[in-house]
This record gives sequence, structure tokens and C-alpha cells, in this order.
Amino acid sequence: MTTLTPSDAHALVSAAMTRAGHTAAEAGIIADHLLDRELRGLSFGGLARALSVVERIRATPEPPGPIRVAAETAVSATLDGGDQVGYLVGMRALDLAVAKARAHGIAVVCARNTWCTGVFSYYLEKAADAGLAGMIAGSGYTVVAPHGGAEGRFGTNPIAFGFPSTPAPVIWDIGTASVMYGEVLRKARLGAESAPGQAYDATGVPTLDPAAALEGAFGVWGGHKGSGPAIVVQRLGMMAGAAADPPGVSDRGFFVVLVDPGVLADPEDYRRTVAAFADAVRATRPTDGGGAVRVPFDRSAACRDAALRRGTIEVSAAVVEAMCREAGLAAHAGGTAHG
Repeated sequence: MTTLTPSDAHALVSAAMTRAGHTAAEAGIIADHLLDRELRGLSFGGLARALSVVERIRATPEPPGPIRVAAETAVSATLDGGDQVGYLVGMRALDLAVAKARAHGIAVVCARNTWCTGVFSYYLEKAADAGLAGMIAGSGYTVVAPHGGAEGRFGTNPIAFGFPSTPAPVIWDIGTASVMYGEVLRKARLGAESAPGQAYDATGVPTLDPAAALEGAFGVWGGHKGSGPAIVVQRLGMMAGAAADPPGVSDRGFFVVLVDPGVLADPEDYRRTVAAFADAVRATRPTDGGGAVRVPFDRSAACRDAALRRGTIEVSAAVVEAMCREAGLAAHAGGTAHG
């Protein structure tokens, strides 16, 4: 592993993204998102994902176009992402949704023609900081098999809900696949095996080989109960105009709904009520031999707080070395290799 400070990790991603063709401002937005994931212990979508972004850009012959508003009303908008990376499109969609929800109490903003939109709790934490509750869903290309099948029919299709609270928001963010695409990519990059029961190869045979899984299909999360929400998310992405079966890493659907609780009730009372309910959940008597009951987002937020207090993160040496090459920097720049 390699030890990096958060500032060094941010600079490394920014340098790689700038070298790949992004402006300094765009590179900073991408680096902010990936660093947050790394701080929260979500390494499969942290610095390793920057390598996937570079590879996608390099493999695409046509340069991306501008992010533009394709349709708009006072409380809604549809963005055409111009085939820009989703970290940029997602932030544009969120900013637009926040502005509309603040002005009118509710907003529905969606985007198409984008890819790699990242972790939705990242956006919902920002929405909650603005006093807004909301939901984000994202469709993708067909890499996940429905329950009972072994061929891809929908994306890993995450869905997340966020609620403003005191002192921190309550956020629930899940993928509807048994494993997320970035995690499979990371394991393939590092030569690690997948967990049993997560994926099938191209012939429909269960596999532990992440490279074979990328050519086949992932399993769905939660059996038939997970298959239903995955289908719903794919349809929400289609509402943005995204394809039902987009080719490769492209045309991801991004669907955001934000609500201002203040148009329905007293917003501060709502924050206090959400916080009290979260505390009541945490105070639930645990099962014999079990640990304390947690509320969604507790673990990753605590992980981030600990990393920021420590002032360092641990990143795979292979990922850091590859990132340094993409950034045109010396290996292990800003960090100390060990282990």
C-alpha cells in the first residue's frame, strides 16, 4: 500500500485529469468526488476510478461536447451531458436542482449522455447541507442479470435517499447489483478474485474471475426483491432519455428529485425529528453478540472523520503508480510506499 495525504491525493487526481484534457476547474470537481470516496473507505470508486476515466477518454475517438439544457420548466430540467464524465454532469444537475427546489419547493432534474456519475450520497450530502431532502437514481448499461437469469439486462443501478438532519444528514445509498462495477474493475486491475455468488462469465457459469465477470454479468442484489428496484431505476434513467440498453460505458441515466421540507412543515423541527428518529434507531437493543445498531451513512462518515483526523489515506501501490504515470509524475509522488 501507499500512504498519501488527502491534499497529495487530490493533487494527483487533478494532475491526471488535467493531462487527460479537463480544465483545472473540472479536474478539481472530479478530484473532490474521488477523494471523498477514498476518505470514506470506498476505494473501489476512489483513485482507482480515475484510471477508468482516463481509459474511457483515451478509447473514445470523438471529444465530448458541452453539457447543455435540453428541456426545462420552472421546476424541472433535462441535461444532455455531451458524453462528459458524470462527476461533472452530476454536479451540474445537482446545482440546478438545488436552485429550483429553493425557489419553488421541489425540483426534478435528470441527465443523459453521460457516464461514471459516482456515489450518490456525495450529491445528497450537499443537498442536505442546503436543507433539502431528495432521491437520486442512476441507470446504466446492461451488466447485471435479473433474478433467475445469467445475462445482463440492466445496470448496477444505484438509488439513494437523503434527509437533512442535525448535526449530520441521514443518507441511504445502495447499488441494486450484488457488486458494483467499480469494485469489479478494481479487482481485475489488481488481479484479485471476486466473492462467490456475485457474477457469471459470458457462458452463464458462476465465476470468481473479475475479468470474466466484466465479459459476462453480475448478479442482482437481494434476489427478486432487488431485481424489482433495479428495473425501476432503469426506467427512471429512461425517463431522462437515456437508452434502455446503452452500449458500453455510455449514456447513463441520472435522475434527481429534491424537496424543500420547509414548504410542508417547519424545517428546523423536521431536522430535529429526523435526528431523534436516527438516534432511536441507533439505541435499538442489539442482538446477542452483535455490535451497536447503525444508521445508514454512519460508517462511511465516521471513516472519513477518522481519515481527516489522521491526515492520511492508504491506497494500493499499483493504483498510485498508474496514477503517477497518467499525471506525468514520479512514482509515489507525495506518499510513502510500504507493505
